Parts: sequence; structure tokens; C-alpha cells
Amino acid sequence: MLKFLGIRDFVIVDSLELDFTSGFTALTGETGAGKSILIDALSLALGGRGDAAMVRAGCGRAEISAEFDIGDLSQLEAWLREQELDGDEGVCLLRRVLDSNGRSRGFINGRSATMQQLREAGDHLLDIHGQHAHQSLLRPGTQRGLLDGYAGLQRETAEVGVLFRDWQALHRRRVDLDQNAEAVAAERDLLLFQRQELETLNFSAREWGELQSEHARLSHAASLLETAQLGVEVLSEADTACLAQLNLLLGRLREGVAFDAALQDTLSMLESAQNELQEAVYALRHYQDRLDADPERLHEQESRIAAVVDAGRKYRVAPGELPEVLQGIIGRLDELGNDGDSAELVRQEQAAHEKYLAAAKKLSASRGKAADQLSQEITASMQTLAMAGGSFAVVLMPLEQGNAHGLEAVEFRVAANPGTPEQSLAKVASGGELSRISLAIQVAASKAATVPTLIFDEV
Repeated sequence: MLKFLGIRDFVIVDSLELDFTSGFTALTGETGAGKSILIDALSLALGGRGDAAMVRAGCGRAEISAEFDIGDLSQLEAWLREQELDGDEGVCLLRRVLDSNGRSRGFINGRSATMQQLREAGDHLLDIHGQHAHQSLLRPGTQRGLLDGYAGLQRETAEVGVLFRDWQALHRRRVDLDQNAEAVAAERDLLLFQRQELETLNFSAREWGELQSEHARLSHAASLLETAQLGVEVLSEADTACLAQLNLLLGRLREGVAFDAALQDTLSMLESAQNELQEAVYALRHYQDRLDADPERLHEQESRIAAVVDAGRKYRVAPGELPEVLQGIIGRLDELGNDGDSAELVRQEQAAHEKYLAAAKKLSASRGKAADQLSQEITASMQTLAMAGGSFAVVLMPLEQGNAHGLEAVEFRVAANPGTPEQSLAKVASGGELSRISLAIQVAASKAATVPTLIFDEV
């Protein structure tokens, strides 16, 4: 709960400190006295938007501090530890500093915090209901959300929404299939033909690289053989072959070394060169042995390359992208395969509808119990809010097909005076009555909430 609020140099406030205790606290005063400024300051401490205009004229910065007792808020304490923002046990201190140049800083338990962290902490600590918030009670969505929040049905409502959307997606697919049966059948036939064609081609991106490499080798086999043979002759077999000439020179150098050791380095280098040249001869001969000048194999490779290139041209992609085209065709056939069987799609749609109905009926039953209880609580509160004899009812109105929120619409109805029939809140409640009913609803809903502090601005 909120224990302390400190404000300095904020709008028209010079300095203000307020201590709070548990229970009901009312701050009263004439219009313009500054009551709502306190709410604005507290909102700022909880991560609300601020601007330089909020700093009191002539001051360098505004500062807001709020202290909360969080001894019963184990989830918040765990979150603070996780964010490394924990402080003294059972206490949470929020602080916001707003400079006159518009710069803003936030702190939790004395440590720097982002605005998002301030807002997340605030979600556990306090709810503020603004002076115009009661107007939203006139919206059906707000009424439904209040009932579900009061009953703790948010998770069930979200589940019903997911199931409804799943059912509707299948319904639309089935309707589209019925309306476009001929076009879908034609597309499936084409895709089946294309899949068979590409699967028969049996081509992979890796094969494309291997094809190109082998084709280049086979198409130049004769020239490569000539090159290898020339190398062997130049190095070893010709009358003036390099190795023969080098061997002759090495013999002379070995004789010369006996008379002048200075030739040893040259001899060593040439002996090494001799070994390298001999290895080159062996390598060229081995290359000649394994090089296959096979015209038939070359023709096969050229035919294969032509088939792949033609397929790539047909599908308007590079040859290496053909496997991706095949996967796309298979994926699309999977989609059409599920939709192609109308009976199977009808079965899936029916199953999804039944699943939605089961969850929605369960939600309706829970809403019905909560609606009766909430109606009684608000009616009792109205008796203490200058609406003696009045009554309040949460009415569930069945929807023929249901929607993402369930099988019923929720409507708040009220009879402000004894003996009058209950009618829609939007039709019969005056501004004053609406604000008082809003207070009764929020108080009732707060009993199911985990936030320990509620603030109402001019209800």
C-alpha cells in the first residue's frame, strides 16, 4: 500500500509531504485547489509521461517520491530481485526527477531505473481511476472486461478468443474451397505435374557444381593430355630434357665441391630442385593415367546440363535454384492437399467449432455466476451512495453465433430509483449516478485484484 508521497516544485506545488495509513482516505477541496495535481505527480512516479511544463516556474527540477509497503506482494519482491532493484525488506521506494530542460530520470530503491521498469513496478502497486474513466463504462467492451476481471476469467477469455479465430480460419478456408473448387483443382493438377517433372529430373544444387567441373574437364581432355605429355617430355624424356641436363650439371658440381667447398650451397639447391622436378614428372604421369577422354561420358554430361538449363529457363530461375522451386511446389501442394479434400476440411471445421463451443459454454457458466454476485455487490453499494432503493444487474445476452469474446454480450443495467425497471446504463444514468456506480463497480472489482492501492479522481 502507499505509505508516503513527497512532491517538490511540481506545477504549482512548492513542497508537500503526505503520510497514508491503510483504509479509506479522502482528499477534498474546492475546484482548482490542486487535488488532481497529486494524482498527476503520483502518475509521474509510476513511469507516466512528463514534460518540462510540469516543473514549477522558476525552478530547475521537479521531484516526486513515493514509498510503498510491499510486505504482502511476493511477486513484486521477486521481480525487484530479478531486476536487481530490491531494497529494504518489505519496502519499495519510487522516485522521479524531471528537469526544466525536459530530461527525466527514474529510481527504484535508490537505483537508476527505466520508465518501463517504473511502469512495471507500478502495475503491482497502484491503480488510478481518472475523473473521466467512468465514461468508459458505457462501452460494451469495458463492461465485459470488468466482469471478466472481477471473476478472474482473463485466461479463459483469451483461450476462447484463440479457439474462435482457429475455427473462423478453417471456416474461411472451407468457404474459399467451395467457391474456388475448379481453380484449386486446376492449380493442384499443374503443381502435381511440376512436382513429377522436377522429381524426375532428380537435381540438386551440389550436383550442378559437380556437373560444371566434370564437363569442363571432359571437354578439354585431349588438350589436357597433350599438356601433361609435353610436361613429361620437357622434364624427362626429350634428348635435352631438364632432368638430364640437371643431372649432368650435378655430376660436375659434385666433382667441383671436392676442390672448392664454396660450391656446396649451389649443389644443395640444385639437388633439391632435382627432387622437385622428379616429383613433378611422377605427378604428370599419374595424371595421364587417370585422365579419361571419354566422348560418351562427355555427351551424357552435356545432355544433363542441357536438361537442367532448360528446366531453369522454364521455371525462370537459375539452375542451382531448382531444388528450392521443388520445395515450394511441395509446400503449396501440402496446403492444397489439406484443403483439397472438402470432407476432411469440413470435419476439421466442425471439430474446431465444437472445441470453441465447449470452452465458450464453460466461460458462460463462470460469467453467469460472477454476474449474479457482482450485481448483488453493486446493488448493495448503491444503497450507501445516495441511490437507496436502486438496483444494478449484469445481464448476459446470448449471441446466435458467438464471437471471439464468447457466446454472450455483457450489458450493465441499472434502476436508479425504486420501482423503475432496470435499463441500459447508457440510457438512464446521469453523470452523477454514473460516477457513483463507477465507484461501486471499481470497489467490487478491487476485491478480486492483487493491487493493494486504488485511487479515484473526482468520482
